[in-house]
Amino acid sequence: MNKFHHIADRNNNLGTETAFTVLAKANKLASEGKNVINLGIGQPDFETPEHIVEAGIKALKDGHHGYTQSIGIPQLREAVSNDINRRHKVQVSPDNILIVPGGKVIIFFSAMLMGEKNKEILYPNPGFPIYESAINYSGAKAVPYKLSENKGFSFSAEDILKKINQNTSLIIINSPANPTGGVVPKFELEKLAKGLEKFPNVVLMSDEIYDQFCFGDINFTSMLKFPEIKDRLIILNGWSKTYAMTGWRLGYGIFPKRLYEIAEKLAVNIHSCVNASAQYAALEALTGPQECVKEMNQAFKKRATLMFTKLNEVKGLNCQKPNGAFYCFPNISDTNKNSMEVQNLLLDKIGVATVAGTSFGKYGENYIRLSCANSNDAIEEAISRMKNIF
Repeated sequence: MNKFHHIADRNNNLGTETAFTVLAKANKLASEGKNVINLGIGQPDFETPEHIVEAGIKALKDGHHGYTQSIGIPQLREAVSNDINRRHKVQVSPDNILIVPGGKVIIFFSAMLMGEKNKEILYPNPGFPIYESAINYSGAKAVPYKLSENKGFSFSAEDILKKINQNTSLIIINSPANPTGGVVPKFELEKLAKGLEKFPNVVLMSDEIYDQFCFGDINFTSMLKFPEIKDRLIILNGWSKTYAMTGWRLGYGIFPKRLYEIAEKLAVNIHSCVNASAQYAALEALTGPQECVKEMNQAFKKRATLMFTKLNEVKGLNCQKPNGAFYCFPNISDTNKNSMEVQNLLLDKIGVATVAGTSFGKYGENYIRLSCANSNDAIEEAISRMKNIF
């Protein structure tokens, strides 16, 4: 009889991302003939723009199929630097930019850099589940700060600053936010940056992956706008959402020099380098036509408006209008069911895939997440089905 060897205890601390579990179940039901509308997975339903695809193909035909520098090809890091300057009017050296295979890598690198036993890391809740997973894996204590519906799912800088103690090593923020669609106003970010002056040893990681999908009343502000924290700021961004390139697995991090050197070593040890041809596709994405970004943004804005309007017509649901990303996060408490019960009911009974709010942390109870990354017709049909179930 085979006997498993002991597996390291830290692996018990790893969480998961329920959206992929829901996706697998939805796909299985669809393969069995059930008519399923997937509002669960957070990825654009658009094709990767043709000029980007062609650049990737050309790169392969031109022989770019070998290893690259672990930090990314120089011209791509230069293009990221130029893009940041163009959009935010902030100078970032290419030498502080690390190209990685997907934004999640930056979450894990940040946790590995700053997390260990007896340290605490603050993170948003409800928030992207990999934050808490990576923190727990690092050995640090995961300390949530609540994103409240009555604050538009923004955070209060004061709430975050109050949670900092001598053990706090890292704070994670995310705006525009997954799963809530909340956007943090500039004045709160200013208060956070100012308040951090009292805590010079605390690093901030700002997840800005949805930065170009901001369509509400609050404009997006990058933490790069606050030079007073530049020496302890990590930025997460990438191509997945902005250019409909989720499966290309491309992201980047901006690190201060002292952290960059270690992050580069992590890259060498873990993934060697990012897919060569994908980097040339990413280069074309940043330097080529940008109309595709505007078109997707406009589409998601219309869909978000449609979705939140229709959701509020469903008995038992109350939904705020999202200010960014491409999610609605309705309150389901009036259904008298919990989040997981509603998730399962919608998929099993009417073929509508959503994600329970508790998949994004304990403060996600009484909510579900719906992705606007589907057609208007699919959104209308899905919510029409929902009207008959509560």
